[in-house]
Amino acid sequence: MSQAKAEPVLEGRSLAHSFDYPLYRDVSLTMAAGETVAVMGRSGSGKSTLLHTLAGLIEPMEGEVLLFGKPIYRLKEEEKERLRRYRTGIVFQSHYLFKGLTGRENIEVAAMLAGEGIDPELLRRLEIEKVVDQKVSELSGGQQQRVSLARVLSKRPRIIFADEPTGNLDQQTAELVMETLQEYVDASRAALFMVTHDPAVAAYCRRIYRLEDQRLTPVGDGQGK
Repeated sequence: MSQAKAEPVLEGRSLAHSFDYPLYRDVSLTMAAGETVAVMGRSGSGKSTLLHTLAGLIEPMEGEVLLFGKPIYRLKEEEKERLRRYRTGIVFQSHYLFKGLTGRENIEVAAMLAGEGIDPELLRRLEIEKVVDQKVSELSGGQQQRVSLARVLSKRPRIIFADEPTGNLDQQTAELVMETLQEYVDASRAALFMVTHDPAVAAYCRRIYRLEDQRLTPVGDGQGK
């Protein structure tokens, strides 16, 4: 007897959006647990808007987004909030850390709201265990980005949306961040949807797309599993 096919973690169906000019149209994408997807594109192509739309933050002008089989833009606000709190994590270009708190306190807030605790091994893996008790304002940009990532992963999300997660990092730190993300996806059977301008970063993902001329086009497979 054959097993039923697993429900997709994420589905974008015929999505379109524009601001002062059209960004994209007829964009469709499906992701399963354990998959990693990178979208590349020039500045202004709409890749961050697409990420925010798939993450439930910007409603599309056309089309529908399903997270864990649920049409996110047709849910009540309380149910959308539960999905964001317990099942999704977003790594923004800006850190959005609480400046008056320490790095650890920032991580604790997110972990506590999701009913989780902080994994000391994660802090060691991200090489922030010696600075995590400093105020965020005392940390370097790279350290703040790793605290931000630790805050997201401490929630134990089922899908991570990462918007240029290595954009302001040196190569060595960027590799550390991407390796940590890949390890989390593999260990947790989570999914990763990422936008980036860097081909070397995109190559960590299993599937790579380019958003160009209002279309999302596959450009090949990366080295990710």
